[in-house]
Amino acid sequence: MKNKFAEQLNSLRQENALTRAQLAEKLNVSVRLVSYWENGQRECDFDMLIKIAELFSCTLDYLLGRKDY
Repeated sequence: MKNKFAEQLNSLRQENALTRAQLAEKLNVSVRLVSYWENGQRECDFDMLIKIAELFSCTLDYLLGRKDY
């Protein structure tokens, strides 16, 4: 099973014309950690999920791949 969060995060980042470095700066994390998330090698905690959803103005369901909006 593919990691939907990894796919959604990568897609949202690219749709918003952000580099991994820019996203990392906005979230106050390392570029390496963003890369791990996008490659499905690590998961982020609940607070970070909320921060990412707020940054991209999307729902947690969307971010986790549960809905298409």
